[in-house]
Amino acid sequence: MDKLRRVLSGQDENEELGLTSQVLDSSTLSYSTRVKWFVICFAGGILCSILGSALLFLPNGIKLFAVFYTIGNISALASTCFLMGPLKQLKRMFEKTRLIATIAMLLCLILTLCAVFWWHKKGLAIVFCILQFLAMTWYSISYIPFARDAVIKCFTTCVS
Repeated sequence: MDKLRRVLSGQDENEELGLTSQVLDSSTLSYSTRVKWFVICFAGGILCSILGSALLFLPNGIKLFAVFYTIGNISALASTCFLMGPLKQLKRMFEKTRLIATIAMLLCLILTLCAVFWWHKKGLAIVFCILQFLAMTWYSISYIPFARDAVIKCFTTCVS
């Protein structure tokens, strides 16, 4: 257990943990396999989001929209686990620079489903889907150096 704690905290990344490490580490898959599954997961996420958007116009389609749109975002987010591994992905998600974006994104995923299934508020579900999109975008650009600064500068220039 102490070894696992050291690896999770980043103190001992080169130490082997046996089967647990193999299951949770992306390096056990070949590079081409990781890229293929990333593309499959990401494309599936986009497909689910588009399908959800198309289902929005059906009677009672708001529930299907919320579910497929949320599944699409989760799938797109999970796709990066194939590139860097689930543990590293989780560690990077909750770094100081991404913490607020991660929490907002996960909260919006949950609130979208709550708005549709428990509160039965269609308008609120759409608002949460829009916030989900914005939070996911803000989270995603956090991986691109200086992208957030460029977006903020562009936005402030357009507003003023």
